Amino acid sequence: MTSALQLGPFPHAAGFEDAEQRDARDPLASYAARFDIADPTLIYLDGNSLGRLPSAAPPAIDHVARTEWGDRLIRSWNDGWWDLATDVGDRIAPLIGARPGEVIVSESTTTNLYKLAGAALDARPGRRVIITDDLNFPSDVHVLAGLAARTGRELRVIESNGIDGPVAGLLEAIDSSTALVSLSLTAFKSGYTYDLAEITAAAHAAGALVLWDLSHSVGAIEVDLGFAQVDLAVGCTYKFLNGGPGAPAFLFVREDLQDSLVNPISGWWGDDDPFDFGLQYVPATGIRRFQVGTAPILSLAAAVPGIEMVAEAGMAAIAAKGRELVAFAEERADDRLAPLGFSWASPRDPGRRGAHGSLAHSDAWRITQALIELGRVIPDFRAPDNVRMGLSALTTSFTDLHTAIERVALIVEGNLAAQFSNERSAVT
Repeated sequence: MTSALQLGPFPHAAGFEDAEQRDARDPLASYAARFDIADPTLIYLDGNSLGRLPSAAPPAIDHVARTEWGDRLIRSWNDGWWDLATDVGDRIAPLIGARPGEVIVSESTTTNLYKLAGAALDARPGRRVIITDDLNFPSDVHVLAGLAARTGRELRVIESNGIDGPVAGLLEAIDSSTALVSLSLTAFKSGYTYDLAEITAAAHAAGALVLWDLSHSVGAIEVDLGFAQVDLAVGCTYKFLNGGPGAPAFLFVREDLQDSLVNPISGWWGDDDPFDFGLQYVPATGIRRFQVGTAPILSLAAAVPGIEMVAEAGMAAIAAKGRELVAFAEERADDRLAPLGFSWASPRDPGRRGAHGSLAHSDAWRITQALIELGRVIPDFRAPDNVRMGLSALTTSFTDLHTAIERVALIVEGNLAAQFSNERSAVT
């Protein structure tokens, strides 16, 4: 393979001075130094798939492994392991507008979605319709489709234009037959972000429950579940919360609903007295009833430093920088990349998008490969034609973003993507 790329930082290119000025006044600029960035020449624009490694995470894992596991052994369950899932949940709660005791960390996002969707459907036995949209994460739709088939219900997937949430279609579809409305607050591909309170209120007016997936929202935008009176929510910790690959997910259940809902997976960690080892399952009270299996202690410990950093920086500051980063990406894409065949594939309204943006191009897959291999930029690809940029406020600078877009332009201008295959791999 050959490369004619100048790696930057392209000081004479339009927009560079603007990027430098934005970085100079960025109140979050110092946080990047608190992450392990092995190669500072590599520009990472995939923070909404896997966040960077907080420097405090490896020592935290080492302490749990060597001291708590190696020295204290099983005694560590009584030293704090048993309550770690709720303790970490309480750390996440302020980031999403929840109260202590409303969030717990357990299992994966998909498993948590199954638990809460199943509980919601059981709580609305006379209603036959589940509503979602085609912007939702496919795994969420698969879970909902499976539940619909098993419970004799109908899943209605409201169609969008591929970028913006189909608000009018959703509001029209929600009626007295609706049992559950389940959506991603921020769409994984385009970054479209719903008005949380609007959709929640519409569902409640029809007597339905609402389940939100916050995976691309938590740690990126301001979320207030309490204000919107949200019923249920799930989310992951490995994207903008920087919890590590495969980090455990969290779930939220509004306090007044907790004891009236039944977890459809009766696992021993959700039992009222798990160490009684009785054969009769009695669900615990409160948020603990939504646990299933033993908590992943090492993974929980790894997730805490990222969560603490987000809390320290504050969601207002993080969300403000996220909006500014996406607006800067949009501006530079329109100016530099639109003449090269790209189109902005995210919402134009700053109030309706999260902290990632997508660029559509007919040769997006090969361009993505060229960016990674030749351009020293890691975005990700989303079928059929999107180069997606996840812009983490704690680790992404404006000059990095400016440089990345210039490298995209050079790849297209030099036809450097032509040397890569059109055959897609499973992971980018």
